[in-house]
Amino acid sequence: MGWRPYPGAFTVWRVTVLVIELASTALGKRHAVYWNSTNTKLVNGDYAIQVNLNDYLDILCPHYPSELPPSSPPETLALYLVSEAGFRGCQETRGAIKRWECSRPYAPYGPVRFSEKIQRFTPFSLGFEFLPGHHYYYSSLSTDDGPPLPCMKVRVTVCCASTTAGPEREQGTPAPRSRVDPGPSCLPLLALPLLLVLLSV
Repeated sequence: MGWRPYPGAFTVWRVTVLVIELASTALGKRHAVYWNSTNTKLVNGDYAIQVNLNDYLDILCPHYPSELPPSSPPETLALYLVSEAGFRGCQETRGAIKRWECSRPYAPYGPVRFSEKIQRFTPFSLGFEFLPGHHYYYSSLSTDDGPPLPCMKVRVTVCCASTTAGPEREQGTPAPRSRVDPGPSCLPLLALPLLLVLLSV
């Protein structure tokens, strides 16, 4: 009496591999940017990040421990998604979209983090749609109650340009819709085929 494989074992194995493959492509990399004046990459103006669709851009706001007395006023700022011209001049230009405001420098659990999911389509009203092969520009201005800050900015390039011809869009111009990231909510849907196979056996 030898070992006999379970009749549906091969199918279950194939579906499991497929689900793992889909999950790994659905969950993108996270690119963290500590947005404060001590980050010399931001201040120099030549900071560029290349991302793929489904990656995340995490912006971490300036943070100060609440138990230490401040030696100077804490940095508070507003981040904008701007055109290329606004990026070069580091100023709020017409059409600039305020993305986030870093106004809690003494947040109790560490720096406030804002996440931008780099995705082609979004069902959310506050999320942006990013096009492969295009550049997007973020810059910041100090808030009215904050100290004057140097120009801080980053260029985000979405990889990779499509090889098919299609309508051209101006680079650096975000789509009119935006996003609020719900997190990896697609995982239960990815596990559904595996569950169906297991229940049918």
